[in-house]
Amino acid sequence: MEIAFIIEDSLTGLMTGGVYALIAVGIVFVFRATKVFNFAHGTVMMVGAYFYHTITVVLGDLGIGSWAIYVIGLPLALLVSALFGAVIERVVMRPMLGQNPFAMIMVTIGLISVLEGGAAIIWSSNAYYPPALVGLNIDFVGGLAINRQMFASFLIAAIVFATIAALFLKSKAGVAIRATASDQSTAYAMGINVPGVFSITWMVAAGTGALAGILLAPLNSLTPSLGAVGLSVIAVVILGGMDSVIGVLLAAFLVGWLEAMTNHFLGGDFKEIVPYVVVLVIILIRPYGLLGTPDVERV
Repeated sequence: MEIAFIIEDSLTGLMTGGVYALIAVGIVFVFRATKVFNFAHGTVMMVGAYFYHTITVVLGDLGIGSWAIYVIGLPLALLVSALFGAVIERVVMRPMLGQNPFAMIMVTIGLISVLEGGAAIIWSSNAYYPPALVGLNIDFVGGLAINRQMFASFLIAAIVFATIAALFLKSKAGVAIRATASDQSTAYAMGINVPGVFSITWMVAAGTGALAGILLAPLNSLTPSLGAVGLSVIAVVILGGMDSVIGVLLAAFLVGWLEAMTNHFLGGDFKEIVPYVVVLVIILIRPYGLLGTPDVERV
């Protein structure tokens, strides 16, 4: 039975890692394009989950059936979240273009307090449980207990992550993002709309973050503190490499699995400590992460 529990917890950890990857890819996208590490990504994710909650409540009040969650609620919440990301980029971040990157990072840190406070004022600090996309039932597969919502979250996160990674590598928008990340001045000279690239990356980041929040909220509850998950994912991004989509995927699975194993063998008190100690050790050996690109300065 002990082996079965270890396998069960390992699967749970890997599924959690899939959601971590979905959160982390938004941070990587913004960093690749703007060279700004967005500490506020978790709170943007939280606001996206509140958009979904509000839309589903309105649909319920209108007497529209549960099918509307999939046909109207989810797409509309993602669209509103993406537009919210564009507004943040245009109103808050774009005026900072050309400033010291540290100043822009501090703006994202300040944005955490603004968004958390705004969410508490608008939606209160009460815990909400938005409708799960597939229900919270526990299914038994081969004697292993699998949470249906967690499994669905993993599948959705994996599909979305793979789609975004493919677009990033193959599409014209992905080429523009990579060109902007390499050299903004050269990208301008080549006719690339650099501010437009910044908007696209913030919209993608906000949309994927909102989806992650929508998947997590029915499991963890929706409060203004849901954004703290985003701060935990920072370790995933640093471990994988701040400019590596594949590295972040590997790091997300590793951190999710380590959390599950730590919780299994040492208890919940160590769950938030041991995985990040391991991350710290790896970073001391590989400062640029598992697949990050070393920053070479030419003189």
